[in-house]
Amino acid sequence: MIAPLIADLTVLVDDVDSVKIAFEEGSLTTLKIVIGAILFGIALDTRLEDFALALRRPGTIAIGVIAQFLLLPALTFGLTLLLDVRGSVALGMILVACCPPGNVSNILTHRARGDVALSVSMTAVGNVLAIFLMPLNVAFWGALHPTGKEVLEDIELSAVDMLVEIGLVIGIPFAAGIAIARLWPAIASRAGKVVGPVAFLGLGAVIVVGVANNWSIFVDHIGVVVLAVFAHDALALLLGYGIARATRLPPASTKAMTFEVGIRNAGLGLLLVFTYFDGLGGMALVAAWWGIWDIIAGLAVAQWWRHRSRSDSPAERALA
Repeated sequence: MIAPLIADLTVLVDDVDSVKIAFEEGSLTTLKIVIGAILFGIALDTRLEDFALALRRPGTIAIGVIAQFLLLPALTFGLTLLLDVRGSVALGMILVACCPPGNVSNILTHRARGDVALSVSMTAVGNVLAIFLMPLNVAFWGALHPTGKEVLEDIELSAVDMLVEIGLVIGIPFAAGIAIARLWPAIASRAGKVVGPVAFLGLGAVIVVGVANNWSIFVDHIGVVVLAVFAHDALALLLGYGIARATRLPPASTKAMTFEVGIRNAGLGLLLVFTYFDGLGGMALVAAWWGIWDIIAGLAVAQWWRHRSRSDSPAERALA
């Protein structure tokens, strides 16, 4: 009884590297617009003063940058080896780990009663750095992976091409949003309340349509990535929390650091999967499931922190 199930699972694991998830050209264009809108929404809520704030807290920002762009990809690489996942799943996990944070991290930090100013500053800095560091990280760690490098060789990934794509998707919307926020702050404030939520609804719709159009593939192979995404997401959140505690950040800053490191813009990862990896099954499944589970896990952590803050003494709340 058990042997056939194990055999079936082995077949699925082997097949996931060769599965291609169909994504129409129109849907890919829509996804690019949605991701650009998400980054535009982040920028509308960002002020140049946020970068000035980051310069006044260089140590804390540096901790976040090291955790996001050095430690998380490295630990993710180790996790893929520990779990012994297939090449496409490993590349999906590495790609997500290299993605920048999104403004979901700001929302969760606010809900957890954390340091929102720090969260916004780290999001702004992280997205700017990701333009340059993300393609380098993906190419570096992917090329080192024993099974992932074979997939990369077949795809012939160009870090320069990815840099250009990320620059277009992140850089242009981000620069435009910051310019509008600087020149017309009242308009940016009103627009920011609409653009962000609408863009995330659009991303959800694109994912739902993509899953519906590839339902049989999703059902057959989702079990291969569920455990990996659960472990990976927990690792990212624990890394943010652990490095904040190790460097003795205040409680409110610890909450911000947890979400800035733990929450990744998986939508951007999904876009890159379909742009450069031809909808490779394991990568697409990891990015899609991460985008769903990451928010669920983040909300659970934020709600727990919020509940705890209600029972804290006034002195403890002041420290937070």
